[in-house]
Amino acid sequence: MTTQLKLIALDADDLAVISAHVQDARVQTSDIVWRQDEKRLVVGMLRLDWEQTLAGETAPRRLFAALRFDRVLSCKSRNIDLDAPQAALELVGIEFHPGEAPGGSALLLFAQGGALRLDVECLECELTDLGGDDLAGELD
Repeated sequence: MTTQLKLIALDADDLAVISAHVQDARVQTSDIVWRQDEKRLVVGMLRLDWEQTLAGETAPRRLFAALRFDRVLSCKSRNIDLDAPQAALELVGIEFHPGEAPGGSALLLFAQGGALRLDVECLECELTDLGGDDLAGELD
């Protein structure tokens, strides 16, 4: 059993660490939840267990995880069909572009040109593993 990750990002350097952990994660559009009234975006995903891979394991394993952004002022999508709940996306990475301090924009970049742009009051992001890795392996 792998130790479950819980990472928090409050600046661009922290977000780069989270981005590395979610690289190549699988996301279904139905697992992208924008809670405008709460100023929160939550993305459910199956992320690759990079720690296990780097430890020499031969079969890659995926873990259920949740990526949460708080203090989000707006959420815009490009080349993502939010009306197709079963559509599969592959998360390439996350970038932060500073704006008027402490705010800016977080960009979630997906394969095939998809993107989510989050304008934030300040960067407040959390990645939490949810377990269920036995089931996650069956979904590959």
